Amino acid sequence: MANLVIVESPSKANTIKGYLGQGFKVMASKGHVRDLPKSTLGVDIDAGFEPNYITIRGKGDVISALKKEAKKADVVYLATDPDREGEAISWHLVSALDLQPEKVRRAAFHELTKTAVRSAIKNPGTIDLSLVNSQQARRILDRILGYKISPLLWKKVKSGLSAGRVQSVTTRLVVDREKEIRDFVAEEYWTIEANLVGDAKKAFSARFFGRGAKKMELTSKEAADEVLSAVRDAAFFVRDIKQSKKVRHPAPPFTTSQLQQDAFRRLSFQSQRTMRVAQELYEGVQIKGRGSHGLITYMRTDSLRVSADAQSAARDYIAARYGAEFVPEKPPFYKTKSGAQDAHEAIRPTDLSLTPESIKASLTPEQYRLYKLIFDRFVASQMANALIDVTSVDIDAAGYTFRVSGEVIRFRGFLSAYADGEDEEETKKEAKLPPMQKGEALTLNELLPEQNFTQPPSRYTEGTLVRAMEEMGIGRPSTFAPTIATIISRGYVSRVGKFLAPSALGEVTNEWMVRCFAPIIDYKFTADMEASLDRIAEGKEDYKRILSEFYEPFAELLAKAEAQERQEKIAAPPVELDIKCEKCGSTMVLKHGRFGAFAACPNYPECKNTLPLDKSGKVAPRPEAKKVEGMKCEICGKDVYLKRGRYGEFYACEDYPTCRFTKPVFTEAGVPCPKCGGKVVLKRSPKNRSFYGCENYPKCDFSSWDLPTEKKCPLCGDVLLRRKKGDELYCRNKTCKHTEASK
Repeated sequence: MANLVIVESPSKANTIKGYLGQGFKVMASKGHVRDLPKSTLGVDIDAGFEPNYITIRGKGDVISALKKEAKKADVVYLATDPDREGEAISWHLVSALDLQPEKVRRAAFHELTKTAVRSAIKNPGTIDLSLVNSQQARRILDRILGYKISPLLWKKVKSGLSAGRVQSVTTRLVVDREKEIRDFVAEEYWTIEANLVGDAKKAFSARFFGRGAKKMELTSKEAADEVLSAVRDAAFFVRDIKQSKKVRHPAPPFTTSQLQQDAFRRLSFQSQRTMRVAQELYEGVQIKGRGSHGLITYMRTDSLRVSADAQSAARDYIAARYGAEFVPEKPPFYKTKSGAQDAHEAIRPTDLSLTPESIKASLTPEQYRLYKLIFDRFVASQMANALIDVTSVDIDAAGYTFRVSGEVIRFRGFLSAYADGEDEEETKKEAKLPPMQKGEALTLNELLPEQNFTQPPSRYTEGTLVRAMEEMGIGRPSTFAPTIATIISRGYVSRVGKFLAPSALGEVTNEWMVRCFAPIIDYKFTADMEASLDRIAEGKEDYKRILSEFYEPFAELLAKAEAQERQEKIAAPPVELDIKCEKCGSTMVLKHGRFGAFAACPNYPECKNTLPLDKSGKVAPRPEAKKVEGMKCEICGKDVYLKRGRYGEFYACEDYPTCRFTKPVFTEAGVPCPKCGGKVVLKRSPKNRSFYGCENYPKCDFSSWDLPTEKKCPLCGDVLLRRKKGDELYCRNKTCKHTEASK
């Protein structure tokens, strides 16, 4: 019996091949095979939002190969990812390959292990049309909104811009945070630290708390001075000591958003990098001695559920690695938040015997770091609680209270394997106070008053932006990373170190979107739409009804916005930099060009000075130009300098760019030109591809992608060229088919 298994990626196909053995052929669709056309809307709104799907350009050969094998197969297993996007790919494959329903099986697995894959093949299901319709609804919504609003943006702001149901709201998040920072008014407050020593002769610091048991805020220097004058010569003594025990619970295993947040905070991985590496770990890595093995469960999930088998394996691992006391009495249960899709488990290792250290040699550095993060977090989530002893001491001085707390970890529990952000803070705060007794007199060594000011909220990082999107219900786990990548690539948001800041273009675009389409890029509307898509996926809503309810009010907003298109075009204000033009002294402004951001003089074209910028926004050092002895400018006769550009070294007049003389520096190939006998040199095309050409260009137009040799063709006498790949010579004459091995 012939069986065909179709997955999305070739790497996943390679992993599955080793699990199924003979009788199964595994092939990859390489993602989607059909989609809406790029050149038109592709949705017939009047016909009930009927989509017009076409074969994606470049997928013809893939479809032909799959169709050929599908005809020979008795059963076709569609084993795409177990989510809405994967379900839609399977649905499209049925149509694109002309598959008969009776031979189609849907195989879904959440981890790439032999047991999971064989079980899915043994117990297949059918394509879930509710998930397909949810994906279709999202795709059609985004297409309508993007293709209807973007042309207006081109007219009103700048050509090439785009709008998106989720990307525009995410941009608004970043812009609104920037406004908060600008509008923030700092407030003054004071702190007072008292450096004290008691009978134990060990110094410690206590912070001012208030008067008696009532907390006081010191909002001015006068208020701080009043406390200082009262306590400076007063007697300090221990008024009260409170001791308590605190239980710290482990964090649950990772969801997609939590993985992105922790990978950014701990590993400095951007969201796209995190998801790319996680995909590699899920699809399978070649482990020495064990072949290809999927190391983690499916990485797009917002569920906290863990299977009973995985919990049992974790308890055995913890007992063996850390000791029986680290195994909790009952396996922990983590409640998945309301509205989350519980089809998948949380992200966890598929096999705890494959510890990060034991397979480190088989992983790339980034795979190892992310796998270790996932592995340690899961193990910790199944461990016993940490127990902490807390001591709080109130110290009296002239009726004012100073307070100091100390914490000592009595049992580390899960902290032995992993500590999240709050756990790390607890560990840092761990401090053992010197022994003290109630009523004990203390000696004041020093009073340290300090003026402080409240700080504005921080800009978002990729990690905190993902958290905000998750909390507000903007997007879903699979969309967080691509959405952030989109608003950065479009120039609406830029990275400033580890933080995200809106560009002037992003602020202007957001202002226009809020003015014309406020209900559409409203936070609550976006979250409600995600909830509607979830209900479609659950089979509780009709997707065309949801589209209709969206489109009617949207069409009214669109008509109003189109009526304003004749008004003056909105121009993004220039962003001034803290850089002075070295030629005219003006404050330079930020510009974006083909090769990224750069600083430009605002007096262009009178002053054409520009400066390159590095990733942090600072002026990038230019390589020092060297004077070329014995060479003069062919235009003005001045000295010529050797410089370095995008395509290599070149000669330029010392008065460049006033004098535009430049000449590339070519590497000689060491063979004569077949046409004129001049030197053949290595050049670069406008697309930065290397090719060979004559030094006498344009007088001689010889050019070739492959290196010419001094050998002649034995058939026609033309020059033989050497292929870049492979040891073969072939004739330059296209009508001559002569080839021979290179010696």
